[in-house]
Amino acid sequence: MDSPAVIRRLHEHRMWANRQLLDAAGPLSPEQLQQTFAIGQGSVWKTLCHLYAAEYVWLAALEGNEDPLTPGDVRGQLPGNQAGEGAMTSLAELRTRWEELEGRWRSFLGRVSPESLERMVRKRSTSSGAGRSHGTREVDVLLHICTHAQYTTAQLVNMLRQLGCERLPDVMLISLARSEAAEAAS
Repeated sequence: MDSPAVIRRLHEHRMWANRQLLDAAGPLSPEQLQQTFAIGQGSVWKTLCHLYAAEYVWLAALEGNEDPLTPGDVRGQLPGNQAGEGAMTSLAELRTRWEELEGRWRSFLGRVSPESLERMVRKRSTSSGAGRSHGTREVDVLLHICTHAQYTTAQLVNMLRQLGCERLPDVMLISLARSEAAEAAS
């Protein structure tokens, strides 16, 4: 398997895991979605939105936007973590936007080549070194998105466990591979 194929596989797992997380969060009440935790972004809802936003802004950077914002992000315009016009307000809306984003990701990933993996991607930081523009190889950005997703997914699964969810999402890559193999065999 060549490098672009491995990258695509990791992103296929990331998108599959996102769907598992959304399915697991579906039965939660609004209070459970907003319950405060000392991990992740502080709640299931905020952590899901953070995961979506990271995938959104990094794809925009990969597509050439050095200073991307997620719809509803009013960074620098309102104090704190307030959301502006375009911010998501429901799990159903988040699912719809994530499905649309998946389509954009699939299109981008379909064009990844060994040569493109070496190009520099420019993005202005919103965390460490906020405001500073960084150049990073495309391969490292694509790997970062997947490792960030895995880290954040673990936080979400921990929150769901603490909420007493009876059926935690199985988000391991091996589980995806086994489900694909079982589906192909049937």
